Amino acid sequence: MSIHGLSRFKDKKVLVTGAASGIGHATALRFLDEGAHVLLVDRDKAKLDDVTKVLDPKYAVPSLTDISAPEQVEDLYKFVEKQFGTLDVLVNNAGVTAMGTVLDCDLATWSTVCATTLTGTLNVSRTFLPMLIKAKGNIVNTASVSGMRGDWNTAYYDVAKGGVVNLTRVMAMDHGKKGVRVNAICPSVTRTAMTAEAVKDEGFVKSVEDRVPLQRLGEPEDMAAAITFLASADASYITGLIMPVDGGVTASNGQPPFPMS
Repeated sequence: MSIHGLSRFKDKKVLVTGAASGIGHATALRFLDEGAHVLLVDRDKAKLDDVTKVLDPKYAVPSLTDISAPEQVEDLYKFVEKQFGTLDVLVNNAGVTAMGTVLDCDLATWSTVCATTLTGTLNVSRTFLPMLIKAKGNIVNTASVSGMRGDWNTAYYDVAKGGVVNLTRVMAMDHGKKGVRVNAICPSVTRTAMTAEAVKDEGFVKSVEDRVPLQRLGEPEDMAAAITFLASADASYITGLIMPVDGGVTASNGQPPFPMS
């Protein structure tokens, strides 16, 4: 029985990219817990082997795939067609980041960030959309609050995630008439491998918690809960939504608190 008491995805076929760690891993586990067959896609073989060896191979299928490589995405489609025959939910979660301004980072870094975070998301989506149209399925993208508003010192990541935000909207508009919903979540700082070094800094964690109304960092399970909601029939009339899952940080207009008199 599901630990969450839900079985919204019984026998549904789900693909999650970046599934070997962080938000992707938590999301894959949540879908599995609710009865889905899940293809866990990642380019890190060691991590992928580690997380899938403890899962039921009847329901959890690993795929070593680098979504920044178009030919590997084509092979992934063929694998899904052979393994599942169809696809009900696509979760575009894989992404990479780089620290620095546009003057600090060269164009090779720009290409690396975009190849996975934006171009990879676009290519996986366009590759699997025909299958999702047939299944009347849906897509959930992991964007970021950094794609809604800017950060200091992560220029390329912010721009790439901003692209994911608008890609979500245009795909929702273009493919809704075919029965496909497309939504995105926008996490704030979440405890994942991407933020592991930063959250070792107690001062940074304190500064984040001071800015977040709920006074804590996000956890991968928080994001997984939002993703599975958007992918479920409970969200059947929701498409084109850019959902902050951020503890309330984007509720602020950015001004500091006024002094109390």
